[in-house]
Amino acid sequence: MRDTDADVIIVGAGPTGLMLAAELRLAGVMPVVLERSPQLRTVPKANGLGGQIVQVLGYRGLTERLREIGSDAGPMTAVPFGGMQVDLSPLADSPLKAMHLPQPKLEQLLDDRASELGAQVRRGHAVIGVEQDDAAVTVEVQGPDSEYRLTAGYVVACDGTRSRVRDLAGIGFPGTTYPEVNRLGQVSVPDSVTVLADGTIEIDGYGVVPTGFTRTDHGVFAMGPVSPARTVMIQVTEDTAGETDDNEPMTLTELQDSIRRVLGVELPLTDPIRLSRYQFQARQAERYRAGRILVAGDAAHGFPMTGVGLNAGMLDAVNLAWKLAAELHGRAPAGLLDSYHDERHFAGTRIMMQTQAQVALRRGDDPAAQALRELFQEMLVDEPALHRLAALIAGTELRYPLPAPNRHPLTGTVVPDLPLRTEQGEGTVADLLHAARPVLLFLSDREDLRLLAEDWSDRVDLRTATAADRPADALLIRPDAHIAWAATVDESPDTAVPALRDALTTWFGAPDRAAVASMVSD
Repeated sequence: MRDTDADVIIVGAGPTGLMLAAELRLAGVMPVVLERSPQLRTVPKANGLGGQIVQVLGYRGLTERLREIGSDAGPMTAVPFGGMQVDLSPLADSPLKAMHLPQPKLEQLLDDRASELGAQVRRGHAVIGVEQDDAAVTVEVQGPDSEYRLTAGYVVACDGTRSRVRDLAGIGFPGTTYPEVNRLGQVSVPDSVTVLADGTIEIDGYGVVPTGFTRTDHGVFAMGPVSPARTVMIQVTEDTAGETDDNEPMTLTELQDSIRRVLGVELPLTDPIRLSRYQFQARQAERYRAGRILVAGDAAHGFPMTGVGLNAGMLDAVNLAWKLAAELHGRAPAGLLDSYHDERHFAGTRIMMQTQAQVALRRGDDPAAQALRELFQEMLVDEPALHRLAALIAGTELRYPLPAPNRHPLTGTVVPDLPLRTEQGEGTVADLLHAARPVLLFLSDREDLRLLAEDWSDRVDLRTATAADRPADALLIRPDAHIAWAATVDESPDTAVPALRDALTTWFGAPDRAAVASMVSD
């Protein structure tokens, strides 16, 4: 590869791009992040963080920093799904964890972390052209003062559903833009509005407006319970013709006009904290890689429901970073980088399935549609069905279809955060994954497996611990926290040893005995 200005150019400094920058730095790769907006955003597009990414951020040692700017991550007791409110409180251990965290605070944390690790973030720099060949990618950039060119081994588009880079790379983005316009506001309810004890409100000329979803002939009004400080989150959904401009700021008057059209009455509101407008899309990139250009986050997928985009995009970044780093370091086995598309397109398809199902539940207004919603909620009285739905939304039910996996039920899933005892004392699996390196964790005395794994010790950390009710004798954990292979308890060496050899070779390449010998001599 010819001389470059950076190893990777990341286009877009939202949560996906910033997460990718930090992960690449942990893997020893130098990224440059280009963001067209001159400053960090101040208006939140999302008001919380939920799903599998909450656990993965904990695996990177970020739990305390997240708590400083948000709430503790805990199980959600209720979740909107397809125009209904689903009660998750019957679940003793809900897989859907979330924390209240306005997106600007999350982006500031990720920006700080990427910079601390040595990534370069350039704000006010818009990509206007992209060219690639077999050796590198060159982007044309409009900076604050002039145009310039920047060359890197790879470019990753994290620049949203209207990604210019994706279009320039010729990656199709088929799907649907739905006609509904959603207007969202975190606002205050003045004293002139009656707030009842259960957090509902009473409006003159209308009556009591319950929490949850209120359907009328003109749209849907959704509201959470009014807090003691008289703040409330309101969303109003109406059909419209054509697409809206999400970049045009929304006003409090626009929100109130929408409420009046849907409910037919005036609702006094004051002190807006957050105002945003958006339309739902159901789109997914045909491929997540075109040569040396890759897509991640909203540039790869747009889902027709809220609450899943951050989770999906940041998990894209965690999956891609270590594979891209291995490619740049020249030690990626054949097909490793292509597995990014295989795995994350599969994940995106799963998310699209459940969010499209929500569209079918949400959009119908006739008696048949109402009957479907009622039947769906009756089915969720059964705890297994409720748990499955929560896991589907969280992404914790996802199991990557790994090549030639063994039969252990954990392979292809995110490793559970098992309590561990090591020679250093008490800990958990999370303690082993802060550096984003692959780990082979021995949970029993398996000298046969350890002897084989020594040949990969230059690139895979070998760790030994004990765990109560161990789920396996050994776990091969990829840098993205997914289990690539597991030895069942007391598995015969006749099957465990060759399976481990295949897994190590598949994900981390052939052994480099010279590098291992150099480590030992040092």
